[in-house]
Amino acid sequence: MQHDLIAQARTWLAEDPDPETRDELAALIEAGDTQELAARFAGTLQFGTAGLRGELGAGPMRMNRSVVIRAAAGLAAYLKAQGEEGGLVVIGYDARYKSADFARDTAAVMLGAGLRAAVLPRPLPTPVLAYAIRHLGAVAGVEVTASHNPPRDNGYKVYLGDGSQIVPPADGEIAAAIAAVGPLDGVARPEDGWQTLGEEVLDAYLARTDAVLTAASPRTALTVYTAMHGVGTSVLTAAFDRAGFPAPVLVTEQAEPDPDFPTVAFPNPEEPGAMDLAFATARRSAPDLIIANDPDADRCAVAVPDTATEGGWRMLRGDEVGALLAAHLVERGASGVFAESIVSSSLLGRIAEKAGLGYEETLTGFKWIARVDGLRYGYEEALGYCVDPEGVRDKDGITAALLVAELASVLKEQGRTLLDLLDDLALTHGLHATDQLSVRVEDLSVIADAMARLREQPPAALAGLAVTSAEDLSQGTDKLPPTDGLRYHLEGARVIVRPSGTEPKLKCYLEVVVPVADAAGLPAARARGAELLAGIKRDLAAAAGI
Repeated sequence: MQHDLIAQARTWLAEDPDPETRDELAALIEAGDTQELAARFAGTLQFGTAGLRGELGAGPMRMNRSVVIRAAAGLAAYLKAQGEEGGLVVIGYDARYKSADFARDTAAVMLGAGLRAAVLPRPLPTPVLAYAIRHLGAVAGVEVTASHNPPRDNGYKVYLGDGSQIVPPADGEIAAAIAAVGPLDGVARPEDGWQTLGEEVLDAYLARTDAVLTAASPRTALTVYTAMHGVGTSVLTAAFDRAGFPAPVLVTEQAEPDPDFPTVAFPNPEEPGAMDLAFATARRSAPDLIIANDPDADRCAVAVPDTATEGGWRMLRGDEVGALLAAHLVERGASGVFAESIVSSSLLGRIAEKAGLGYEETLTGFKWIARVDGLRYGYEEALGYCVDPEGVRDKDGITAALLVAELASVLKEQGRTLLDLLDDLALTHGLHATDQLSVRVEDLSVIADAMARLREQPPAALAGLAVTSAEDLSQGTDKLPPTDGLRYHLEGARVIVRPSGTEPKLKCYLEVVVPVADAAGLPAARARGAELLAGIKRDLAAAAGI
């Protein structure tokens, strides 16, 4: 067994094109570190609807140039099988370690396979790549990014020519083509010949961002902005400047790309502590709101002044921002379909219904939301908003930030705030309070065990609320394809439990709806909502054994 492992590692080492990972793997072989080698050669990183994502390092269970070259070769084979020989593949990348290398390798493989390749000019937000696919008439796109994952990770996200992320059956067919790739020396990789795009593709994207705003709308909101050590600063500030907003005050410690993400434990605005520097900057500059992007700037977080919150600033939940943007679009006379994933707040459906607009629920992920017929606006509770589906068929943290700033400006002229509008929505539709129970694990079997336990012994009640129906989403529904998840409807509440598709986490999404008679009843409704959410979280954790 040990001999086979060493032999497997030596075979991999012989064709690894990267001096860094070669040295790393050679050192493990030399040291006879069979435990670490076993972890790296336990299988291969699986290509799915999120593409690839994993820790950087040598071996088939890590993200490295060998794995990326195989992925690119499989994608090229798939595209050619679809009749796209000679088609253009556009490639973007973020500022993480190895991202530029992975982008160049992908371009070389595409060229060697008889396709054309164009690489974005520098590390840029993921939505710029999603825009460029349709703008340039590409047959596919690749974004090298691990989004908001830890610094040690990188990833590989694939889009097809419609500008949306891949969904089944394409993901399975690409995975099969990757598995069929032979030795790397059989994968042609010319050293040049692909196109490196100029700034004109970014200029075209920025020109498009203007379309999300209403002509002559107020543009007075003052913002503090953090890029979370990612690639958002230059693009967001350019978009704000074009639109005529005041220049955002930057969180300088986090404004420039840095693959080490030195000031945050996790570069995700939702994680505890990630926004501390933004709050400190806001307390010095007294803006109307804080806007944060994640490192590849496809997500947008918002915080607002709130004297009732310790420190004076309150993060809005993704569901709250999702509802605010929907209300703003309705006020502006939007038409079309509003869509969200099943884990997001049911408030969007109520807003759409009252406005006479179409409404759809999809599985988790913008790969599904972006494909809704007639989509005008889509959002997901994990800080993702698609406010210009004709321009970017994916979540876009830049255009979402513009729309939030416009809404804040409109309300500012009325002497009101985003919190006032949330109160209005609660009075009209009931207080929709959401929370999440999220458990990060080292051992993935913990997640499998929790799901099995809930399937075998579903709870009859949570926080004293009777479970009125329980659905195993792995069976699919009349509107949704199968997915690994459970959905419980309670009296005045809803719970969804699912494994994360991109991180080793079990995620439980909780929502309660509390009726509110008048403004005087809002504090009591909020207290009741918080009490119910805490009770559901406690009882669900016990039921799942986590």
